[in-house]
Amino acid sequence: MSKLDSAALAQLFTEARTRNGWKSDPVPEAVLRELYDLVKFGPTAANSTPARFVFVTSPEAKEKLAALSSGSNGPKILQAPVTVIVGYDLDFPETLDKLFPHAPGAKNWFGDPVAKEWGAFRNSSLQGGYFILAARALGLDVGAMSGFDNAGVDAAFFAGTNIKSNFIASIGYGTDDNLFPRSPRLDFEEAASIV
Repeated sequence: MSKLDSAALAQLFTEARTRNGWKSDPVPEAVLRELYDLVKFGPTAANSTPARFVFVTSPEAKEKLAALSSGSNGPKILQAPVTVIVGYDLDFPETLDKLFPHAPGAKNWFGDPVAKEWGAFRNSSLQGGYFILAARALGLDVGAMSGFDNAGVDAAFFAGTNIKSNFIASIGYGTDDNLFPRSPRLDFEEAASIV
């Protein structure tokens, strides 16, 4: 493997911004499928891949999701061409025979409800991070949000399942509208150590 060039690193990290304003340009279904097809390759514990993605694109679904959001998130959801709900499936162990075939019985590793919840939440969060980077790699902007009514979103979008919402993220082609100045980051010495 070789290091990505500076333009790619800028697109993924140093120049990428959390967007609050959106162009009206649609994101085609083919791009959403391409996005998922990148995300699915990100590593998770025991290849568990518990994240479930709902791409909210219709006016009716956007209105439903916006009504369950807090503060200024509602207008962002309504304006963005797509907002994805990143959820986690508590029934993920049932897919381990398919996804982790070299360890028969792997689903039994998650028999404890607390371990199952933590495994699903932790690994869906990883997949959500992969989602943000994959979207940026495909030339999309992202505006991730956690300000919403989780229970309301679960009832509205995951009824009848064992899936819970983790976070939401608008994607599309961003504008500089309502773009905050870049906030500071911690230096290496403040956040990391080598032991």
